[in-house]
Amino acid sequence: MTSTSTPPSTPHSFQVDLRGLVDLLSHHLYSSPRVYVRELLQNAVDAITARHALDPTAEVRIRLSASAGRVTIEDSGIGLTAAEAHSLLATIGRSSKRGGDGTDLDEPGLEATRQEFLGQFGIGLLACFVVARQIRVVTRSARDPQAAPVEWLATDDGSYTVRELPHEARSEPGTTVVLEARPGATEWAAPAKVEELARDYGSLLPYDITFDDGEGGEPRPVTDRPAVWDRAFPTPAARRVALAGHCAQLFGFTPLDSIDLDLPVAGVRGVAYVLPEPTSPAHRAGHRVHLKGMLLTDRADNLLPDWAFFVRAVLDTDTLRPTASRENLYDDETLAAVRDALGARVRGWLAELAASDPERLAAFLQVHHLGVKSMARHDSELLGLMLPWLPFETSDGSMSLQEFAAAHTDIHFTRTVEEFRQIAPIAAAHGLGVINAGYTYDADLLALLPAVRPELKVTELDAGAVTERLDPVPTATELALAPFLATARTRLEAQGCDVVLRAFQPVSVPALYLDDRQARQERDRTAALESADSLWSGILGSLRGSAPRARLVLNHNNPLIRRIAALPDEALTGTAVESLYGQALLMSQRPLRPADSTLLNRAFLGLLEWATHSTDARDAQEDQK
Repeated sequence: MTSTSTPPSTPHSFQVDLRGLVDLLSHHLYSSPRVYVRELLQNAVDAITARHALDPTAEVRIRLSASAGRVTIEDSGIGLTAAEAHSLLATIGRSSKRGGDGTDLDEPGLEATRQEFLGQFGIGLLACFVVARQIRVVTRSARDPQAAPVEWLATDDGSYTVRELPHEARSEPGTTVVLEARPGATEWAAPAKVEELARDYGSLLPYDITFDDGEGGEPRPVTDRPAVWDRAFPTPAARRVALAGHCAQLFGFTPLDSIDLDLPVAGVRGVAYVLPEPTSPAHRAGHRVHLKGMLLTDRADNLLPDWAFFVRAVLDTDTLRPTASRENLYDDETLAAVRDALGARVRGWLAELAASDPERLAAFLQVHHLGVKSMARHDSELLGLMLPWLPFETSDGSMSLQEFAAAHTDIHFTRTVEEFRQIAPIAAAHGLGVINAGYTYDADLLALLPAVRPELKVTELDAGAVTERLDPVPTATELALAPFLATARTRLEAQGCDVVLRAFQPVSVPALYLDDRQARQERDRTAALESADSLWSGILGSLRGSAPRARLVLNHNNPLIRRIAALPDEALTGTAVESLYGQALLMSQRPLRPADSTLLNRAFLGLLEWATHSTDARDAQEDQK
């Protein structure tokens, strides 16, 4: 028996189409060509870091310049040999970050050293082709002092050359990179634009960087360290002023306050600025995040909890993981833990204000009470802490729940603003405590209130509770008006509305329309019953019990009601009652059913007919005279 074996196949390397890569980078990976400046700064900073790992006493020099469509960056970093230029500058996916002894820092055991570098994805200088037609690199290695300087020259057609230069071409270790902008991208190489991008990306980098616009002046500093939140100030007030100026420069607004975001264990330092104007809770905030000093993104929307929409944060981190484009944060378990910790810092700031600076807290809540209410829904401790300060709209005016609870142990609330608007003046006049829960989060907070204050009773407002608080009319008066009330109830029976007579304030309100959730459910059930077939009619009819109905409460204190009750014409009385019902319904700002619209139209036309008929009768009497 013979055995056969397949000869091993020859390995091949993937080939990269540079034009396709540039299209991929510029249209899919990077949000803007502006990132090329970040790549240049990143390579220079990493080169300095590698040089210091080899020689801690080596000089630090990074100089950026731009003129005539050309961008140059020079550093005193580790440099490259010819072999390294071949294998690293033109390789996708391979890290060019090496230790001082020449070992690749991607090897096991060297990850801690690699953390000092900014770049992690091996795209490197090739990413600069999003704006460049040609890249020239002149470099000399600090690891091998005997090695000659090297020139690496690449063009956007995907070709490159590497050649050794005479020793005098570069006497000191380091690297110079020169980009020549391609047609259509010269705006990105303009000196003002390059300096702006360098400051934006590199202001917190660990090494001094300067910029030269080629006009003969002194190079200007790009970096501005330490970060403003890490600087020493003579007084807390001076620090607040400095932070406010930083916020105005960075975000374009003067903050109400600033919150330190210091998490040493997580390698996070920064500050959150409180917005001076209200903003929608649905708005996704854009926070600025620096990674080891380099700006990663100014649109991080997953850095803080959603409820903290009232702040804009800027911070520096050396632990959070960037996405492949290095333009956002990778949403992993580490970021989730940091997000929770940063949220706790914001919450702690609120607790500190409540305990020591109520004036600043009141100013904050005047603008951002929605944010605090959103937090308090999920945190009973915070709810108890904020109760003395959270504003609510009540029948006694705008006040905190604590103030309102001091006057009312039985608290009622309405689920809509319209219902509250109608009932508030009457409730206030008769000592009924009502809170408007029609605003965001208020109903949720009121449901949690008994857990914080067990002695309080919180219920949704119903028609019966309001009616019981209104003064009854004398029995003799009600008996005398029984025919009028009977007519009124008959007219509104089809609307599913009962009629009651009470005396209440203010006198100017002739009638009050009251219903609650149960009454609305009964009205919907009745409408369904009318349109259902025989089977469903039987089922729905069997559900009908003693459910409450809507009520039209007539105010006996109002002169108009007394005049209508005294009308001798029953038909006119019915039309007037329908008009009162329509007016009260409109005042409640509830949506009108088709039957309600029909009633309003009939009542309006009936009153017009009566008015014109009365005018004709008076004219006839005048003619007879």
